[in-house]
Amino acid sequence: MIKAAFFDIDGTLVSFHTHKVSQGTVRAFDQLHKKGIKTFISTGRPECLIPQMPLSFDGYVTMNGGYCFMGDQVTYKNPLPQEEADRWLRYVGENNLCTMLFSDHEMFVNTLTDPQALALQEEVKFQMPPLLHLDEMFGREAYQFIAIMGAECDEEVLSLLPHCRLPRWHAQFCDLINQNNSKAVGIESIISRLGIQREECICFGDGSNDIEMLGYCGIGVAMGNATDDVKPHADYVTTSVDEEGIAHALYELRII
Repeated sequence: MIKAAFFDIDGTLVSFHTHKVSQGTVRAFDQLHKKGIKTFISTGRPECLIPQMPLSFDGYVTMNGGYCFMGDQVTYKNPLPQEEADRWLRYVGENNLCTMLFSDHEMFVNTLTDPQALALQEEVKFQMPPLLHLDEMFGREAYQFIAIMGAECDEEVLSLLPHCRLPRWHAQFCDLINQNNSKAVGIESIISRLGIQREECICFGDGSNDIEMLGYCGIGVAMGNATDDVKPHADYVTTSVDEEGIAHALYELRII
């Protein structure tokens, strides 16, 4: 019996094309709540970048599991090692890159003119964070960075940051997080507080940073628009976000 459902945002709850939640998803959430199933966000975004949606949630797995909470109760938090966060910032400066730093409740960017950062802003539809000079980022607690760089840089960066990993969700953008964090870790921190077993959970995702949670939950659902590396890790592949993928799966699997 499913007692909790976890949802990625971009490409799962929210369409990349319309930037909205579909009416079918809204109706499906109503059915979930009527059956007493708790609903949660599970995202790479920090809390301050979670868009307004016509949905209600019982808790949040944010920053790829780096910071998780239900109401005022923080269930898990685990920032990057400070030495490696600062090492990343030195790499950014040496290679003239753009990066965004996410702390527990704040976010900053080191430049407002990087064309790839502006493209990301347009694609995901978020407000660019406040500007903070790179020198002022050193020593700040960071739960996540957005690394604006191509995949060809991943191997070099990981060699410099042995206690971090780079979940990639776009050809030109990836997240930089503590190697011990994942959406699965965040989900575990929440359901353990609620007395819910992993077998009693369903989750939905479409990106590489969803792979761990798809394998962790009792039922892992990949969206039809999920990348090819994601779908083999799912128990069920539904239709795309623009084809009512969430509602389709919940009805087909007889969750609602």
